[in-house]
Amino acid sequence: MKPFTENVIRLIKQIPPGKVMTYGQIAKLAGSPRGARQVVRVLHSMSKKYNLPWFRVINSRGEITIRDEETHAAQMIFLEDEGIEVVNRSIDLTKYQYHPE
Repeated sequence: MKPFTENVIRLIKQIPPGKVMTYGQIAKLAGSPRGARQVVRVLHSMSKKYNLPWFRVINSRGEITIRDEETHAAQMIFLEDEGIEVVNRSIDLTKYQYHPE
């Protein structure tokens, strides 16, 4: 496994309940500032294998970007169950974004 992929998995696992991170934020911290789409690839291909909290990753505007209606609804439910307010399909990043040290 490449270091970038390992870093992405590590970062996603660190997101605590009730917090979110963005694809771009994860990419930058994992070592590839322009690698947001690679973060999507890791989430898509490795979430089940590594038991990643995929639903805590959103876009830079605080929006849920999953197009599949069922998965989109599941992400909203999972976030709301953790106390994250989802208003008009958006999350307030100033309130809920996680910034690892």
